[in-house]
Amino acid sequence: MSFVKSKGFKYFKNLIIGIGASLVMLGALYKIQSWNMPEIGGMKIDLLTVGLVTEAILFFFLGVIGPEKDYYWEKLYPGLDSHSASISPLTEGAGGMGADNTQHKLDGMLSELQSMSKSLGSLKALQEVDFSETGEQIKTMGNFYSKMNEAMTSLNDTVDDTKLYQEQLSSLNRNISSLNSVYGNVLTAFKG
Repeated sequence: MSFVKSKGFKYFKNLIIGIGASLVMLGALYKIQSWNMPEIGGMKIDLLTVGLVTEAILFFFLGVIGPEKDYYWEKLYPGLDSHSASISPLTEGAGGMGADNTQHKLDGMLSELQSMSKSLGSLKALQEVDFSETGEQIKTMGNFYSKMNEAMTSLNDTVDDTKLYQEQLSSLNRNISSLNSVYGNVLTAFKG
């Protein structure tokens, strides 16, 4: 049975199935179109009959050899694909993968699945966000910033005016102090 499992046999089997199917299709086409069958050595060949007989033999043969496996358990359980491998139950520590190692792998797979679930949840939340009013919000935010800028400019002008007012008040205070001194001297001179 090892020949049946070889890559060469699988290729040959697929090749014969493909040729048989193409002969059936060509025979059906010749029959449907009512074309004359091709001749080889003066003998007409009925492509439909040849194709159907080929397919019948192949289907009988496929029934005898059994189906191909389409799963890859040996990737999860190394040694399954070897006929002489001694595989212990998963719960044994020495011969098999061991319960701790299996649990560790399962925990790793679970945390990875949880991480993927969170990522997909984030994407779903982003998908559900309504961006229809975003343009209006950006416009409103732009208006807010321009008004804020105008207010800051006005406040800056006010600060400059306040500084000028403060300088003028200081100058006025100095002048009043000087006038008070002069007035005090004049009063002293009149009294004396």
